Amino acid sequence: MYSSAVQAQVRQFDRSPRFVFGSGVWRSRVRISTVGIAIAFAITFAAPALHAKVFASQNQALREAFPEATRIDRDSRILLKDDLAKVIGITKNNDQPKLVVLHTAWNGDELLGHAHIDVHNVRTKPEAFLIVVTPEGVVRSVRILAFHEPLDYLPTDRWYGQFSGKTKADRLRVGGDVHGVVGATLSAQAAARGVRRMLAYWEVLLQMPDSTEAAKSPVLPMLPKSSATAEPELQEP
Repeated sequence: MYSSAVQAQVRQFDRSPRFVFGSGVWRSRVRISTVGIAIAFAITFAAPALHAKVFASQNQALREAFPEATRIDRDSRILLKDDLAKVIGITKNNDQPKLVVLHTAWNGDELLGHAHIDVHNVRTKPEAFLIVVTPEGVVRSVRILAFHEPLDYLPTDRWYGQFSGKTKADRLRVGGDVHGVVGATLSAQAAARGVRRMLAYWEVLLQMPDSTEAAKSPVLPMLPKSSATAEPELQEP
């Protein structure tokens, strides 16, 4: 059996709400995988897991991303066939979850933006980061929440900052419009894929009709009726 310290840490990971990301399905998966990671480290190194690190909880990250929000709505979406095909067409990634959890922040009736917590494996272990986009679909920030690979493979905050301002028009290709990271190529590629997924969600699921297009539609002027076309007036008998 493992030492009491290891067992205590496993119990702590299992209870901690900081590992709750996304929907109920994600919640159970992430919590189970976290316990598995702790046990694997204990077996391998005969010590508590030292590499896994949690930087912020879901609620903390959302509050700090939208400090002026009066409410943040949580919306679980199941991607149906057509939407799933559209998202895959944009991301070029067939390994696409069908269940997507999105967060929308409001200040009264004003839409502040959208957020998604992307959970995925980097090499063999998971990471989670929060992607925030504006109502217009522009990436505002990318924040790492948890990283279970060795921290040597974790890019810096400055590196994640380069995603700010990116849109669906950007290729998000590591080595192209996204700088690479020496010794952390897989981490960089995983981050780029996550941002691309969020922009695909915005385009397929969140994009609001552009109200300015209606304003641009030509409006025919009201012309006075001519005597030839004017409707006849009813005469009293």
